[in-house]
Amino acid sequence: MIEVYWGCLIFGALFAIVAIIFGDFIGHLFGGLFDFLPGHSVHFIQPTVVVGAVTVFGGAGIVLTEYSSLSISVIVLLSLLLAVLLSICIYFLYVKPMRNTENSTGFSIQDFVGRIGEVMTPIPPAGYGEILVKMGAGNTHQIAASFDKEAIEAGTRVVIIDVKDDTLLVSRYEDM
Repeated sequence: MIEVYWGCLIFGALFAIVAIIFGDFIGHLFGGLFDFLPGHSVHFIQPTVVVGAVTVFGGAGIVLTEYSSLSISVIVLLSLLLAVLLSICIYFLYVKPMRNTENSTGFSIQDFVGRIGEVMTPIPPAGYGEILVKMGAGNTHQIAASFDKEAIEAGTRVVIIDVKDDTLLVSRYEDM
């Protein structure tokens, strides 16, 4: 049985080295592995979690075999229990939080329509200026033109009406 434990430990160590080098490729390779299941209910089955369990099983089996006088069945049971517990920890403390952080900060220029901004560079009646718009967790400066063809001074709050040729068309924002 010690050979099985060593095999699991070596497999896990090699997988970790390969994952460091080819992590993105492996993630894409196994990413849709369980998509055939209804509801995709096995989010916890990730390569990191599974290989972590195999590695812990092997390491625990080696340590318990070498340094305890427990029977083979108890060692296997304890190794499996440790593998499951550490896999749960890996999933909830590492994998799930990392999946939740995979949000994009990108946006489309069409996402600006209806938002409120502030004029930074005055907008002439037939020209361009610059506005500051809060988008997500940050601010962005965008080229703007007057929708109503009237001058808009710096510091004025505006509402974005439309987007045309990558330019935001704005009107004065009037509080109700």
